[in-house]
Amino acid sequence: MVQGILAKKIGMTQLFDDSGAVVPVTVVQAGPCVVVLRRTAAADGYESAQLGLVDGRPPRRVTKPLQGTFAKAGVPPTRVLAEVPLAEGSEVKPGDTVLCDIFAVGDVIRVVGTSKGKGFQGAMKRHHFRGGAASHGSMFHRAPGGIGPSAYPSRVFPGTRMAGRMGGDRTTLKHVKVVKVDLERNLLFLKGAVPGGRNSLLRLTKG
Repeated sequence: MVQGILAKKIGMTQLFDDSGAVVPVTVVQAGPCVVVLRRTAAADGYESAQLGLVDGRPPRRVTKPLQGTFAKAGVPPTRVLAEVPLAEGSEVKPGDTVLCDIFAVGDVIRVVGTSKGKGFQGAMKRHHFRGGAASHGSMFHRAPGGIGPSAYPSRVFPGTRMAGRMGGDRTTLKHVKVVKVDLERNLLFLKGAVPGGRNSLLRLTKG
């Protein structure tokens, strides 16, 4: 059995649980996906399935190697491809369809996405520095402070936390709970927030 699926983030809303408490949830459109390629331990050294997300928009350009892969699987080309793990003894084959019914209410899954890009930001926002004194006349409020010794080694070490580009990174969330599953519309309601903005791509896997 396939242990994951590709999804697109729709947005956030809220639901009420059995006790009447408000639960913030993120709505994602999980699938439908098609199996494009099957990786095997004998041929590739590991077991996985390459999925293509069926989103209604065909890719603008498809390379010849990918054209052969899609033709061999008997599926139309897709814009998004990613690999997900397989359960032991799974008999998944190219051309199979993967839907959100592989998840159930109460499942705890892992969500991988790309965080929102924030552009160039200062050291306080980017690294959560405390900043200087807020009193009048201090002349030191949001500056990063010293970034290295002057006498020795007389240089700034690589990796020193300073201002720079923030966000737009691959982000993984563990232990995300599935609150609701809508099989008719291929929707999953996940508790809390997940990485990325609206219409961003996600990979959901079990465990």
